[in-house]
Amino acid sequence: MPSDNRSNPPGEQPPTLSHVDERGNARMVDVSPKLPTAREAIASARITTTPQVVSAILAGDLPKGDAIAVARVAGIQAAKRTADLIPLCHPLPLDCVEIDIAQAADNALAITCRAKTTARTGVEMEALTGATIAALTLYDMGKSADKAMTIGPITLERKTGGKSGDYQR
Repeated sequence: MPSDNRSNPPGEQPPTLSHVDERGNARMVDVSPKLPTAREAIASARITTTPQVVSAILAGDLPKGDAIAVARVAGIQAAKRTADLIPLCHPLPLDCVEIDIAQAADNALAITCRAKTTARTGVEMEALTGATIAALTLYDMGKSADKAMTIGPITLERKTGGKSGDYQR
């Protein structure tokens, strides 16, 4: 079985990779034996730019228009299409996707994506995808004003539900 390249204490087996079969081939995990449960995940992203670009984004004054509205829709749409983008993700029936974009500093915006479902597997990838694509959309909308914008970090902040339990960063 392939290892994840982290060292393990003596005598302890390396963790198994659920997306790899006994022959080392990539596979989609069979979640059919699991019962659907309520699940939620919150992910965040940050975009750093100049204070002038942050002000223009917040005021809706970029040449391409209302970047926040476009980024919000793009993030929601991306979360809904996560299984089309990430090969081994299960398609999930999303009950809710919310994108929030707020000023984090004079030169930065914070993007938060909250995704909810009742399903057999978690919704973390959908939240991470939504936050990421919202950030990329802000970059696209504002790149004419600042090509040096940076995106990151992108992080899972919280998840609830499922066999592995709750997680809080």
